[in-house]
Amino acid sequence: MLTFVEETCLLLLDEKSGELLAIHPNILECALVGAVLMDLAFAYRIDTDPKTLVVSDRTPTGEAILDRILARIADHPETTDTSTWIKTLSADEAAGLQTAVLDRLVERGILERREKRSLLGRRSRRYETADGEAAREVKERIKTLILSDEIPDPRDVALLSLVDSCNILSYVFPGGEVKNAGARIGQLRKMDLVGRDVVGAVAEIERVIVAARAHGAY
Repeated sequence: MLTFVEETCLLLLDEKSGELLAIHPNILECALVGAVLMDLAFAYRIDTDPKTLVVSDRTPTGEAILDRILARIADHPETTDTSTWIKTLSADEAAGLQTAVLDRLVERGILERREKRSLLGRRSRRYETADGEAAREVKERIKTLILSDEIPDPRDVALLSLVDSCNILSYVFPGGEVKNAGARIGQLRKMDLVGRDVVGAVAEIERVIVAARAHGAY
């Protein structure tokens, strides 16, 4: 099973350019960090409320990307809130996190790394889908969730909620397929499909991201 942060990268990958979609860097940072925190919440490693984000179990998950951030939170000498952690991790971890997640998808055989040289001789890295079905499946799953009335999977609802909180659905689905699905998305985001601890943590992560947008943080 792919992690939330891996699926978020796949949702934001432009297959034509081989790069992540051209969204505001701060939005991308919040999306990736928020996805990691959601991974840790679903793994029952963290718990959060409006005042604190704490590690409830520091046992490694087995995913190096998640475990590095889990250890950083666990080793922090002071208890702080979700908002502070999202800001801190976005500033300190986001650039390395993006590369690490894309490289992990290469290891999984879903993406292939390509080096591209510009006319000026500068090198850039792009990613092509090695397993097109696996890469497209994430987008199709989320689109089906939005456009159908099927009983949703809790993880899919959480992933949709994160992307919607970041206000990037129009980038993920530029063809307008989900343009008029606001009512359905709102309904899905209100569903209580997982344990209370996980719901609380995910809701707090979303609240912080929406608040940052409202105050012009990005």
